[in-house]
Amino acid sequence: MVQLKFDQKVCASCRSADCLLKCQYITFAGHKEAHGEMMKVMKGKDSRVLTECVTCYACEEYCTRGNHPFYLISEKREEKGMFTAPRPITTQWKNMTSMQGKYLVGNVKDTALSCCYLPELGQLGTGEIFKDVASAQVFGAEFMCPAVHSHFARMSVIKERLPMVIENYRKLGVKEVICMHDECYGTLTSIASAYGIEVPFTPIYYLDFVLQRMKELKDRIKPLGITVAYQRSCSNRLIPDKLPVVKKIFQLIGVKVPKRKYQGENALCCAEIIRSVSGYKLADDVQKRNIDDMLAAGAEYCVFNCPACQTSLSEKVTRRGLKPVHIIDLCKMAIGEKEREAVS
Repeated sequence: MVQLKFDQKVCASCRSADCLLKCQYITFAGHKEAHGEMMKVMKGKDSRVLTECVTCYACEEYCTRGNHPFYLISEKREEKGMFTAPRPITTQWKNMTSMQGKYLVGNVKDTALSCCYLPELGQLGTGEIFKDVASAQVFGAEFMCPAVHSHFARMSVIKERLPMVIENYRKLGVKEVICMHDECYGTLTSIASAYGIEVPFTPIYYLDFVLQRMKELKDRIKPLGITVAYQRSCSNRLIPDKLPVVKKIFQLIGVKVPKRKYQGENALCCAEIIRSVSGYKLADDVQKRNIDDMLAAGAEYCVFNCPACQTSLSEKVTRRGLKPVHIIDLCKMAIGEKEREAVS
């Protein structure tokens, strides 16, 4: 089975310990304590990080040396049997995402449009923006990124299934896969690289694709002139270099994004995974602080790029007077394919 490529010397010589010092859920007195706890994790010793980590992925972004602290934490948790949720929950996730030969493959040639295992992505990947690739959708557990199991310290599932997912794409003969989910792109780039797994095709980040298509459709764009708060997904922490793409899309379609406390590197996740691994109290607190911050910034819309985040927060933001919308639907609004009132 593949193994995590983690350079202990890089971690031992780190002078910042930002992977833990910047954590929004675990507090440390300073570099000495944070670095010491990471050394314990690295050496397989007991550390409070292994019990307190909420699996938000953020340390993957905070580590600027590319040494994958979150994957290491998840590996060590599994080695010690320190699973983050009750066994029935982790088993349920493993079983309901297992490959069973029930999948959908469209008219795939050189390019596949990956809808992962999220049916909402199929509808989003239609219309003028996706007119040349909508018929090439693939969907099902056979094409699902298994990164979700890292939340439950089941890295063995990822190591077993990711090569199988990649092989399923290879059998289609594709040259590129447009990933409609941050987690899929992050899996095929960050996780695959961290475990030395070869990807024989080019993963394409869907928002790169959307940005290029919106530039091609520029003559149809009518600036929306609305104020939004962007809900950054936890998966985006695996691919922080792609965060600026969102800003470019917002600028292109005339959307204002006011500064707020919980954005960018300091973003809070949707917190539904936190609900599973750390309980209702923390999850409710994170969601309340996040939505309070959106409203304080004067946002009218809450913009999502992850269907799971949208499912988790849509009702909550709606009750507070915000309109939930996926970033693709926002783009469709800008070119006149969707009415603002029709977005839900």
